[in-house]
Amino acid sequence: MPIEIDLIQTSLLLIAGFASGFLNVTAGGGSALTLPLLIFLGLDSATANGTNRVAIVVQSLSAIASFKSDKYSEFGKSMKLAAITLPGGILGAVTSLQMNDDVFNKVLGVIMLVIIISMIIPTPKKGKGQEVPPNFWTFAAMFGVGLYGGFIQVGVGFMMMAILQKMLKMELTRVNMHKVFIAFIFTTPAMIVFIISGNVNYLLGIVLAIGNAIGALVAAKISVRKGEKFIKIFLILSMIIMAIKLFDFI
Repeated sequence: MPIEIDLIQTSLLLIAGFASGFLNVTAGGGSALTLPLLIFLGLDSATANGTNRVAIVVQSLSAIASFKSDKYSEFGKSMKLAAITLPGGILGAVTSLQMNDDVFNKVLGVIMLVIIISMIIPTPKKGKGQEVPPNFWTFAAMFGVGLYGGFIQVGVGFMMMAILQKMLKMELTRVNMHKVFIAFIFTTPAMIVFIISGNVNYLLGIVLAIGNAIGALVAAKISVRKGEKFIKIFLILSMIIMAIKLFDFI
């Protein structure tokens, strides 16, 4: 069903896109803003899910380019971590298309609750300068990231941050550098699945993508300049946003 948008709705998409892009690069949970907005604007859950992927792909490219311009780029390592997410991303996207709207929204609400609980559980401080190479369990976890990201996307940034920081002992700026590349790799085939199945609204997707791209660019620049303390602040802020959106769903 074609959807026309007015100036107010366009502004909402751009603002939500900017906030989402900023949150997704610095922490995660940005899709908790954009998915409900797309549904509010009249899209069914599958089309909202697919349309959001257009913005995520563009956002990821914007952040990758920004990190690279600031000399934050390890293509080989990023690709090694991202490759295992590809089959999971495709499988997750196909699975999400089988769900009806009510089930999808309930699953989304439960997932958001689990993410919030996992984020507020205290974890031991990580030692700095002790980054370790990926192992079997890292790659198994990354397959799970692809599966989950392909399915619903919301909060997948938190999952990647937990894996890269806890399992590989990366500092947060480098975590985000790898995270945006990995997200691009598994979201692209997921987006293609939604396009092939006819579950993308290009008008809303393009407007949203503009906001996401600008937010991601700004976030990547600030992350490099401000470092880990800045990123931690936005981790907390994004958790609050996730909590607010959770109560909207329930």
